[in-house]
This record gives sequence, structure tokens and C-alpha cells, in this order.
Amino acid sequence: MMVDSDQLARIRHRITELEVEHRDLDDAIDRLHDQPYVDQLQLRRMKKRKLMLKDEINRLRSKLIPDLDA
Repeated sequence: MMVDSDQLARIRHRITELEVEHRDLDDAIDRLHDQPYVDQLQLRRMKKRKLMLKDEINRLRSKLIPDLDA
């Protein structure tokens, strides 16, 4: 599937947005770990969201790789 330059720009922009959210979530998880009483349910949800973001980032990055004809 060919991706035009506008689509590439949108994909790159979305990757940047997701990377920022991923980093922010990582920081929030670290801060939560530093608290004396950790809400384990909230921590699990945040870690699950972080993993989903990573998967989405990887999926979008794979769209940026050009298809090579064998």
C-alpha cells in the first residue's frame, strides 16, 4: 500500500503525540511508585495503557517503512 506525503506527515505527527503520552504516563507511573500507598488497580491500568501506546506507536512506525518488492 502506497502512503502519500500527507498521510506520512499525519502518521509522524500521531507517533509524536503518542510518544509524549507514553513518556508522561511513564513519569506518572514512577511518581505513583514513590507514594507510600499505591493504588494497584490504577497502576495496572496505567501500565496497560502504556503498553497499548507502545504497540500503537510500533504499528504506526511499521507503516512508515516502505514496501519492498521481492
